[in-house]
Amino acid sequence: MSITVESASVARARRRKRTAITLLVVIAMLAGAFYYASSYWSKGSTKAAAPACTITAGPSGPVYPSQVTVNVYNATSRTGLAATVGRLVKAKGFVLGTVSNDPAKKQIPGTAEVRYGSAGERAAALVQTLVAGATLVKDTRADASVDLVLGSGYKEMATSTGTATLATAPPGC
Repeated sequence: MSITVESASVARARRRKRTAITLLVVIAMLAGAFYYASSYWSKGSTKAAAPACTITAGPSGPVYPSQVTVNVYNATSRTGLAATVGRLVKAKGFVLGTVSNDPAKKQIPGTAEVRYGSAGERAAALVQTLVAGATLVKDTRADASVDLVLGSGYKEMATSTGTATLATAPPGC
């Protein structure tokens, strides 16, 4: 067995080299952590700085889909129709309310009925553009919500008129 003894200068050089490498690794890790933290905080601050947009429907002027709560009801025997249409309504920017079978249990021979109260008159006209041939039916509800009741004649959402005429909310909303 042979034991090699390093000279003191070689041992010091090795320790300095190990120390330098360790410090470089620690500095690189700290730089990465600071970069990550700064990108996290800069993203968070821009999000928090954005003003909250609230659009209130006045007695006149445009009504935006984000202002309208739509309940989607199925008055047919087709399973899952209300859920499918509900996803499409939500994708168009409307607030999705209840999705279920028609609580009135009416037979709708046409494509759809849009039920609304006096507070939701303009919102109902906007929802009517979603389904070609939908008829407006005024009821006694007090809120501005609108029911889209799908009838046996329903095939698909309106494509040309529905997407072309839907007003979008002002920028930043």
